[in-house]
Amino acid sequence: MPRCELSGKGPVVKNLVSHSNIKTKSTAYPNIQQKKLYSQALNSELAFKVATSTIRSLEHKGGFDPYILKQDDKLLSKRALTIKNKIKKKLSRPAKVKK
Repeated sequence: MPRCELSGKGPVVKNLVSHSNIKTKSTAYPNIQQKKLYSQALNSELAFKVATSTIRSLEHKGGFDPYILKQDDKLLSKRALTIKNKIKKKLSRPAKVKK
């Protein structure tokens, strides 16, 4: 079953209702794509299975880092949660000054 690693979107069970009001169960799957996303904090590309609606949300929020930092931990996959924690650690450290 396809599931978005960043937003938690998954399959939804719905009813197709005919003109004669007969209900037929069907399943709607999100449009999941394998996508490489760039993290500025980690300075690397990371591959995720992401819904196309989530890609639009990423662009709206200003990139991968701001999106994943504002996202609720319950919605993220285990791998995305570990990356979120790495980004938090990286951003909380003071920047090294070269002499």
